[in-house]
Amino acid sequence: MKCPFCGHTETPVSETRVSEDGDFIRRRRQCGACEKRFTTYERPDVTLPAVVKKDGRRIDYERAKVAGSMKLSLRKRPVSTEQIDSAIERIEEKLLSLGLREVSSTRIGELVMRELKKLDKVAYVRFASVYRSFEDIDEFKTLVNEVNN
Repeated sequence: MKCPFCGHTETPVSETRVSEDGDFIRRRRQCGACEKRFTTYERPDVTLPAVVKKDGRRIDYERAKVAGSMKLSLRKRPVSTEQIDSAIERIEEKLLSLGLREVSSTRIGELVMRELKKLDKVAYVRFASVYRSFEDIDEFKTLVNEVNN
């Protein structure tokens, strides 16, 4: 593994941990040249379904996009990075279990909303208000009432 700071190729592993659910391995490394530490993650390489956008375009699934939208909704909320990573893992497991080669962006959005609802109600409302493109305040009130019940 090449050091992300100086590019040196000797970066021995100083610590290895398996995640709680056993889905990935976390490795702490230290560069032999600059001595800076960094973390790598080892996950199985599986092919997730392509994403079909609302306009019909097909794009590759990107974990970073899902993580980015969730983190934006969870901004300044008391949810740990580990909880977010676990939620994304559940979303990806669901996508894989569907056994489809393509999945609509709408379906992914619904999976994200389901996970956010479990993690943090405020983040769920934030995401849903953008995702569902509410036309008026009554639609927003309905969503807030749904969360409170």
